[in-house]
Amino acid sequence: MASLNWIGKEAVVNHDKEVPFKLLKKVKTASVGDNSQNLIIHGDNLEALKALMPHYYGKIKCIYIDPPYNTGNEGWVYNDKVNSPKIKQWLGKVVGRESEDLTRHDKWLCMIYPRLKLLRDLLTEDGSIFVSIDDNEHCNLRLAMDDIFGEINFVTTIIWQKKYTQSNDAKYFSNTHDFIICYAKNKENKNFKINLLARTEEQDARYKNPDKDPRGVWMTQPLHAKSGTDKTYEFTFSNGVKWKPPAGTFPRYSINTLKEADAGGTIWFGKNGSAVPRLKKYLAEMKHGVIPKTIWLYDEVGSNDDAKRAIKHLFDDNPFDSPKPPSLIKQIIKLSSNPDDTVLDSFAGSGTTGHAVLDLNKEDGGTRKFIMVEMEDKVAKDITAERVKRAIKKYGYKDGFEYCELDKPLFNEHGQIEETCDFRQFATYIYFTETQTNIDPKKIDENFIGELDTTEYYLLYKGKNRNDLDKSFLKKIKDTDSKKVIYADRCLIDDDTLARHNIVFKQIPYEVKVY
Repeated sequence: MASLNWIGKEAVVNHDKEVPFKLLKKVKTASVGDNSQNLIIHGDNLEALKALMPHYYGKIKCIYIDPPYNTGNEGWVYNDKVNSPKIKQWLGKVVGRESEDLTRHDKWLCMIYPRLKLLRDLLTEDGSIFVSIDDNEHCNLRLAMDDIFGEINFVTTIIWQKKYTQSNDAKYFSNTHDFIICYAKNKENKNFKINLLARTEEQDARYKNPDKDPRGVWMTQPLHAKSGTDKTYEFTFSNGVKWKPPAGTFPRYSINTLKEADAGGTIWFGKNGSAVPRLKKYLAEMKHGVIPKTIWLYDEVGSNDDAKRAIKHLFDDNPFDSPKPPSLIKQIIKLSSNPDDTVLDSFAGSGTTGHAVLDLNKEDGGTRKFIMVEMEDKVAKDITAERVKRAIKKYGYKDGFEYCELDKPLFNEHGQIEETCDFRQFATYIYFTETQTNIDPKKIDENFIGELDTTEYYLLYKGKNRNDLDKSFLKKIKDTDSKKVIYADRCLIDDDTLARHNIVFKQIPYEVKVY
């Protein structure tokens, strides 16, 4: 198999392992609602993905990303030339002086490769990832994803018709499409599947019942095809009609199949009985949906213009130059996940993915959750989060989101706890691990660090390996019927006492798995 190589690959191929684990710090003033498991994270998506790893490793069913296309266009809000100050700083630190000589394609690969590795680790075994791209990096992306996901896990390339107008000032061809590349985490996993699309009214309308067949509406299929059974034959039906495939074609069905259809009355000879015989196909026998095609037209999933209109419904102007239409992302989510799964977008941009998840939940009553990451300072709060906030208010979505910033590292790149870790940092980590929501510092009361639903959480931490749960601590827990999860180094209380107070003891994690 051909392999992809570029200047800087050696420096970044395992860089995902070197990124330290940081905490997520909730910004309450920028969030909507309480205790939401929807997350909008502002920060470098490489660090954000690593921060998610201890909590979401192997738990994300669907990933959609719309990374920079690397066109060289300098006018976008999210700089698609991979030339933003943060990316340049990261390249200089990770790749070193070599980065000064990189072409923009080398830079793009250095940026995307470690992020794709972390994204793969976050996927469930039956999960999948969809990546929007155009011709500038399409081939490099395919080879990079072959390298990371394995060529065997390539599913398909979708052609999305992003515009329907023709650019007569184009130099060679009027560009009307983008690619969406799909890979599975493990295509051989027995649970991996691409869901069917719902049948449309137009598709169902093709089925009629002119003979009032009690089996319901039907349409017909020719008995011949360009390929079929190995040998051709002539068949005589019970009404005396003789049939054989036209020249250059073959029988689609075996003789036994035609005999059964003839006996069962599922052959149609036309209203007058003189038409070329065809086999009836009943709507009731069809699948509950249709297999998706690899060409997605603008009138099916939306266009660039639809994407801009969706934002203009929420903002006075269009603050983002290259959004995707919610209907496009909704189609991806429908095909690749279930109504209770989590969807991740680590190049959030205008926040379409979050908007699409909330809209889809409203349509079908689902409980999907989204996680979005946006690096650019001027985009994350003012566009990504603001767009979702306005959509919640305008369309009456029931869910909110937690807006987070990246905080200090809690564990180093080796998975060991930082020596400077204090009680609040550990409480933040443990509470998020338990609830997938961010802690409210105002609710911390000595060892009590928060509660969710009917569970209270406590932490004993005075420094590493100095924290024993003994009977004296029972005086500090709340006098409620709630389950009480208590973190400490050792438990000196007998099982009967723990059960009587509804306590679950858990050992403080001083290290995490290095992913």
